[in-house]
Amino acid sequence: MAWGWIMLLLPLVGALGIIVSSSKAAKSLALWTTLATFAASIAAAIQFGDLWGTGEFGLVSSIPWMAEVGVNLSIGADSISMLLILLTTFLMPLAVLGSWTAIGDRLKEYYGWLLVIQTAMIGVFLARDLVFFYICFEFTLVPMYFLIAIYGGAGRAKACIKFFLYTFTGSLLALVGFLYVAYSYAQVTGGWSFDIAALSTHAAEMSLQEQVWILAALIAGFAVKIPLFPVHTWLPLAHTEAPTAGSVILAGVLLKLGTYGIYRFVLPMTPDAVVEWTPVLGVLAIIGILYAGLICWIQNDVKKLVAYSSVSHLGFCVLGLFALNPLALQGSVLYMINHGLSTGGLFFLVGMMYERYHTRDMNEVGGLARRMPVWAFFMVFFVLASVGLPGLNGFVSEFLCLIGTFAAGGTGSYPGVMGPWFAAFAALGMIVAAMYLLIMVGKIVFGQLKEPSSTDRHGLSVDLNAREILVLTPLAILCVVLGVQPWLAMDAMAGSVTEALAIYPETVGQAARQ
Repeated sequence: MAWGWIMLLLPLVGALGIIVSSSKAAKSLALWTTLATFAASIAAAIQFGDLWGTGEFGLVSSIPWMAEVGVNLSIGADSISMLLILLTTFLMPLAVLGSWTAIGDRLKEYYGWLLVIQTAMIGVFLARDLVFFYICFEFTLVPMYFLIAIYGGAGRAKACIKFFLYTFTGSLLALVGFLYVAYSYAQVTGGWSFDIAALSTHAAEMSLQEQVWILAALIAGFAVKIPLFPVHTWLPLAHTEAPTAGSVILAGVLLKLGTYGIYRFVLPMTPDAVVEWTPVLGVLAIIGILYAGLICWIQNDVKKLVAYSSVSHLGFCVLGLFALNPLALQGSVLYMINHGLSTGGLFFLVGMMYERYHTRDMNEVGGLARRMPVWAFFMVFFVLASVGLPGLNGFVSEFLCLIGTFAAGGTGSYPGVMGPWFAAFAALGMIVAAMYLLIMVGKIVFGQLKEPSSTDRHGLSVDLNAREILVLTPLAILCVVLGVQPWLAMDAMAGSVTEALAIYPETVGQAARQ
């Protein structure tokens, strides 16, 4: 029980410590705090024990807050929450190390905001009270806004405002849906409660018309965060202008708050509406996969290309969530983790290249394998992981999403409302992704050496140094481990997946027969 609160509060305590420390000590304090939080998450995972794979909640604790309206600081985690917490705490020390030399000014604010956003992200995954969830979900906007606004590129002013307005507006729409469910619960029971489990059970029994409106509100909020087509336009700009650590956190964890919200709220609260509208949501996911992939073809900025690839990749997560069968849902959750690892690695590599050449334009750099062979090795590796090379992590998650989507048409073991056509168009998106990423590698890694005429490396070595290799190696190792032994994550989440879909078999079967 205590480990949940320790994970949640350690980064916040570290942020407060940075405020009263010197600028010189800010880096070290941030690194040790994130390492301690990662250690706490490992201890929590061990304490989770036999609950892995069961679908039950561990680390459960509750502190009364506003008891008169049923609001408590309640925490707890199922297996999927724990996996995403582990991803978060794993990436944060790497984000701190990865920006060790990139940030020169206002270090205390920079590392303080990194720790604050870590607390908010962990809070989202631990929250068992709707108000507590919403506070953490919404508060992630604040530190990311300042990270982009203060430490971003030349277009940071537009990027941070667009990021904030899009995601804040979406969150408010989700809040409307949440409040409607809570109000309906109070009308029926005579008392307020914001317990997520109680509200989910109540919402699932509401009329189809009410569920459709709740679904619309929640999807509006979570789709912006993912982001899902057509509300994705804030992401490429935010990624491009954010500092490297900001991009890694944004791609690795923040985008997953949207897909996690669908898993935690949309699926259990609005089952009838989900079945009714799954084809529409599936089409939006497919459009996002293909549209973002095609946009990548015309990008010269490597960072913007990787950003658009995230829109395409997250389309697979959404497709897997709404296929409504265990294979696809496991693939979707695995995709959340794998995308954080492989795309996080790509953003680190783009940042390392930019520190040396001060450009991300593919027309200005090329043949870097001759100058930076270690960097080139990691770039090829993470691109292959992203395109789904068998043996690496991306393959398994894409395969599960595709086979689950195919089976959801009634052609497999699980009835549903998608089917082979959805899977076929998603597979086409995989081909498009492989082509644009491999073309990018061909331009900047291989071929004739091309470098900007004036290059100031700011004291960095030509190729990657030991610190940079230390940042990339753990990511690469996990990409291999989850590619070769995906059952480590799949078995851990199996019970939670079954529990999430337990409400669907009869409803989905009826929809498939109509």
